[in-house]
Amino acid sequence: MDLTSVLGFGVAGNFAGHLEQAGEAADFKSIRTAEVTAPKAVFPFYLPGMNDSFLSVYPLSSDTICFPEGADNLQIEPEVGVIFNINYAGDRVLSLSAECFGAYNDCSIRRPGARKISEKKNWGACSKGFSSVTVPIDRFSAGGVLDSYRIASFLIRDGQCHPYGVDSAVVDYSYMYEKLTGWIVDKMNNQKDEGPVEDINSYIIRLGRPARCLISIGATRYTEFGSTNYLKKGDLSVVAVYSTADYSPEKIVDLVSARKFGEITCPLLVQKVV
Repeated sequence: MDLTSVLGFGVAGNFAGHLEQAGEAADFKSIRTAEVTAPKAVFPFYLPGMNDSFLSVYPLSSDTICFPEGADNLQIEPEVGVIFNINYAGDRVLSLSAECFGAYNDCSIRRPGARKISEKKNWGACSKGFSSVTVPIDRFSAGGVLDSYRIASFLIRDGQCHPYGVDSAVVDYSYMYEKLTGWIVDKMNNQKDEGPVEDINSYIIRLGRPARCLISIGATRYTEFGSTNYLKKGDLSVVAVYSTADYSPEKIVDLVSARKFGEITCPLLVQKVV
């Protein structure tokens, strides 16, 4: 799937506890939300065609993470990535129609005091990950295909496999389905450039109202190992978005630990850190 012309956005704070673990909760102290459990913001990670911005560099890879120069606190961020068609009414986003989903790594540099969220997200080619295998979405609502899926992530280092994120049900996102897309549409139209967040609508208009976007809908909480161990060159980062109809959590652990990646047919993202 060629995603080089597809807008890239992420949702910050859609899993309870993740921002606190990542040391980023203070970044959003000035952001008001309608509910305590609401996500905090939508941020851009890829704006194709915006050539005066670092966000114009295509960051996605299905097999590699290029370690950024001068960084020492890089973390896996395991998520579901959803490709949406964008429906417009003039310059306003009217609605989002889900097309498919895959395993996503919103790999991030922990930069305390960064001016914008996006400054932690795209440092060049191979700074993000999206699985080459995706699953069509029959409907982005309760009762649809995503109801049975879970997110698991691992770091393989020196031959040892370590659970990195807490194995979590997709339906346990704070905002999901119609509530999530309604919230995203509102942010696409009305989010202002203030604090760590950016004016998304101005980007969409400037880029000619693109037809599609890839949205990472939020990172899970970390295990104790994940919260205290950063990536190093030579590591393998693994994110699996699997259905409980096909795999148990124990089976996913066994297959990943044995590196039997070819036996995993669900969206799987295996990236070597180089």
